[in-house]
Amino acid sequence: QQPDYRVLFSNFSDRDGGAIVAELEKMNIPYKYAEGGGAVLVPADRVHDARLKLASQGLPKGGNVGFELMENQKLGSSQFIEQVNFQRAMEGELARSIESVSAVQAARVHLAMPKDSIFVSEQKAPTASVLLNLHPGRVLDPQQVSAIVHLVASSVPELPTKNVTVVDQNGNLLSETGKPASINGMDPSQIKYVQELQQSVVKRIESIITPIVGPGNVRAEATADVDFSRSEQAVESYKPNQTPDAMVIRSQQTSESLNGSANPGGVPGALTNQPPPPATAPINAPGQKPTAPAIAAASAPTSSTRKDATVNYEVDKTIQYVQQAGGGLKRLSVGVVVNFKKTVDKAGKVAMKPLSEAEKTQITNLVKEAMGYSQARGDTVNVVNSPFASAEQEILPEVPMWKQPENIQTAKDTGKYLLMAVALVFLYLKAAKPMLKKLSEAPALPPPGQAMHQHTANGELMALPGQRSYQDNLSRAQKMANEDPRVVANIVKTWVGSHE
Repeated sequence: QQPDYRVLFSNFSDRDGGAIVAELEKMNIPYKYAEGGGAVLVPADRVHDARLKLASQGLPKGGNVGFELMENQKLGSSQFIEQVNFQRAMEGELARSIESVSAVQAARVHLAMPKDSIFVSEQKAPTASVLLNLHPGRVLDPQQVSAIVHLVASSVPELPTKNVTVVDQNGNLLSETGKPASINGMDPSQIKYVQELQQSVVKRIESIITPIVGPGNVRAEATADVDFSRSEQAVESYKPNQTPDAMVIRSQQTSESLNGSANPGGVPGALTNQPPPPATAPINAPGQKPTAPAIAAASAPTSSTRKDATVNYEVDKTIQYVQQAGGGLKRLSVGVVVNFKKTVDKAGKVAMKPLSEAEKTQITNLVKEAMGYSQARGDTVNVVNSPFASAEQEILPEVPMWKQPENIQTAKDTGKYLLMAVALVFLYLKAAKPMLKKLSEAPALPPPGQAMHQHTANGELMALPGQRSYQDNLSRAQKMANEDPRVVANIVKTWVGSHE
């Protein structure tokens, strides 16, 4: 009885497969292949033992190497070798992360890292390419592809998402980057956005008009002109001058100066520059008032005052930075066709009548509200009331019974079997029946008086030809046919020719 074999490892690279087989031979563990060589089987009682021993040898290593490559750096390695090993490790780690996605069986990542430049004009952004090998029957939805793109872009410094390309094993481009633009210059994502916008407008219009005119009596189409360009704008505005009470003071400066001095007194000349004479008592006549000594007339002192005030007010200025994202609706055009309304007269006859002007105006206003009509944007609405063409069923002429397909097929089958029966009858009449008749015919009996028996050389009686049985004749004919078929064929040709 053969031992029960279990899967040891599967879906490994050729290099890992060779290393695993070599180690199993060293450990004297029997193995065999399965699934076209994609899996290695070992006895069930030695699966765990073999896995642990192979794990101690670092097997299987997998198709990608990660940062463990940096652990085996040799002393004296050049900077170029270190950079190459780091890039290989980065690619391997990214591939391992991508392989953790359920639909991905294997992945390879290629990074193009440009050299750093001291000149800003010569600096280039890195790029990345991802090759995915998906499981049979599995596909990636756009959200998963976008997640892989952002995973790679976030792991590499200064790598934009637009520089990441994702391809599957069949050569299909999965990422939006690199897909050719359409005739009108929009990429697939922009086309999808415009289509969804138009479908949303049509759905809103039909949902609000259908309860009025009935289901199947309204058709709507919308055309949206979307601007995907992006723009940035800086706006600087000033308000007119206001009263000082309403304005904000930025700075205020006040200065005040006072200038004053005493003028010199006395009569100008030499006397004023001489020392005063000795004092003497004045002699006054009786009845006279005493006189004061002569003093130089003094003028009153002069002064000047100056006051300056400077007030600076804040300027009422507004600076506004406006950044307009793409996807703005520039213009929307809507066309609506409404069927005639059904009316029933007193006799119970159904008739189709057009809508009144008031009803058309009401429907037009509802369409404008549903689509978000904007006259400043240049939107247009066209509502037409017209009868819908009814699909009349064409009355086909009755097909004769002999032209009906099922009868024709029955006749063909019947004719085929009849033809086979006629052929068999013809062969029987022309070939088989004459041959059997010849073989069964007996020769004429001898006349009376002759011996009815003949003796052989030994004196034994020999049966006459007429006394041979049917089985004897048939055996002789078969023997002749086996010995010389050409003779039998010539005999049959002679029989057929004689009956024509």
